[in-house]
Amino acid sequence: MKSHVNIVVLVDAVGALSERTLHNGNLSLVDDGPFESPGQGTVELCTVVVPGQVVRWTAIAVDVQTTAEISAIGFLPPGDAPERAAASGTSGGPPAGVPANAGPADGTAPDGVSPNGAAGNLDLMVWEGIVPAHLVPGVPYRYRLEVQMHDGRDSVLSIDSPALMCA
Repeated sequence: MKSHVNIVVLVDAVGALSERTLHNGNLSLVDDGPFESPGQGTVELCTVVVPGQVVRWTAIAVDVQTTAEISAIGFLPPGDAPERAAASGTSGGPPAGVPANAGPADGTAPDGVSPNGAAGNLDLMVWEGIVPAHLVPGVPYRYRLEVQMHDGRDSVLSIDSPALMCA
C-alpha cells in the first residue's frame, strides 16, 4: 500500500475564465491511488483512501500560457450536497475531526498565506493532508476546491463535488 495518493487537478483556465465555471470540461481530477476511485477524469472524483495516508493535490494548467493554482481546499459539512453548498456560498465546517483545510506540503503556512490555506502566496505547487483514522468507511467526505487563474475579478473559481472516501 502506498503511503500517499496524488490527486492531479487539470485546469483549462481559458475555458474556465471565459465560462466562469470549472464545470463543462474546464476541470478534471485524477488520482493514482491503488483503489478504483469513482469519477476519474471528472469533477466528481471520489478518491478512495486509507487512514494515515497522505493526500497530495497538484494543479496543472492544460494551456502552458496560463496559470492555474490551488488557492484553498476545505471540507464541507456532512450531508451537504454540492449544489446546496455552492448555492449558500459558504464551505461550512469539516466533518467531525477532519481538518478544515489541507495545507502546504511542508506543513507550514508560507508568508502571505493564512494558516487555513487562504490565498496570498500562490507559489505552492502541492497541497497535502493526512487522512484521519476515525473516518467512516464508505462515506464520501466532500470538499471545496478553489482554483485561482491569473489575477482580478472572477479569477478564483471553486467546485464542491470532489470527495475523499475511506476504503
